[in-house]
Amino acid sequence: MKILNLGGGGFIGAHLTQRLLAENQTVVCIDTHPDKIREHLDHHRLTYIERDIRREDFELDRLIQEADLVIDLIAYANPGIYVKMPLEVFRLNFTENLKIAETCSQYGKRLIQFSSCEVYGKTVAKSFPDKLMNSEDPALAIFSEDTSDSILGPVSKHRWIYASAKLLLERVLHAYGLEDRLDYTIIRPFNFIGPKIDYLPEDTDGMPRVFSHFMEALIKGTQIRLVDGGAHRRCYTYIDDAIECIYRIVENHGRVCSRQIFNIGSPDNEVSIRQMAAMMVDLYKTHFYKPGAPLPKTVDVTSEDFYGPGYEDSDRRIPDISKAKTLLGWKPEFQLKDMLIRTMEYYLSDYDGKIQN
Repeated sequence: MKILNLGGGGFIGAHLTQRLLAENQTVVCIDTHPDKIREHLDHHRLTYIERDIRREDFELDRLIQEADLVIDLIAYANPGIYVKMPLEVFRLNFTENLKIAETCSQYGKRLIQFSSCEVYGKTVAKSFPDKLMNSEDPALAIFSEDTSDSILGPVSKHRWIYASAKLLLERVLHAYGLEDRLDYTIIRPFNFIGPKIDYLPEDTDGMPRVFSHFMEALIKGTQIRLVDGGAHRRCYTYIDDAIECIYRIVENHGRVCSRQIFNIGSPDNEVSIRQMAAMMVDLYKTHFYKPGAPLPKTVDVTSEDFYGPGYEDSDRRIPDISKAKTLLGWKPEFQLKDMLIRTMEYYLSDYDGKIQN
């Protein structure tokens, strides 16, 4: 099968590209940076094209016509960017991605569209904290693909433009499906983590995701900053578990994935951001600490100080993965401690290599 992997050089895309090649698939990978797939660039079944899909010379029609399957991972997926550049986030995450979906429809190509668990928004407990008997009931935070409502923040909290763009794209794909004009599968990732998740803040605009902020603080002994006290909770999923589920969606045996939405997550790995910071510090001291090196201090910061005005976060997200279990026979295997150790080990090895070079 010839697979067009749009965004195939990013965190998820790089791991997926590696798996596709290992499964003897032919891959055309489009991305703006090859760093995370550099070890595969000479593979005889990989064609890498360094291109921004927004460029006028990007040959979207030809690439989709020549593909058997299109995987769309292209997105701004970073809360700092949602606040800083909301219009660019909407244009890339909706407008440009819609072109891909429309072209797939035009040429009758199957599309795997990556969305986000952000589309679920906030829990009822956060929206109506004084109206509930037990706001800590986990049932209030379990989100199912086909039945859960979306509760997004007000327009003034423009951080939600990412979730809105993703949700609108999902609805358009669903509408194409209703008219029998597109064979699609939508994936909603729940906080994937693993090697290559981000560059460290020193190598970027300073706004990668939680793990990389904490990792840099551990390496340099600087502050671990907990936004709004780190009370928000997430369920982290190891990238190897995620890729196994994604590849089963690629295979689509019996067409069970056609016009379906799948949560991919690890409901048993729920942790608050504060708890995750403490766990990472403990694991670092136990497995990686070098005597005499500085250790980070944990400080609380407001979301406005950290991200700027217009930020709001979802309080809690637990994935219902019963559909993936039933239709794909998949379940996650990695526990939080193991995935953190593996990911920390990768970053520390990479950082040490940079120092030595």
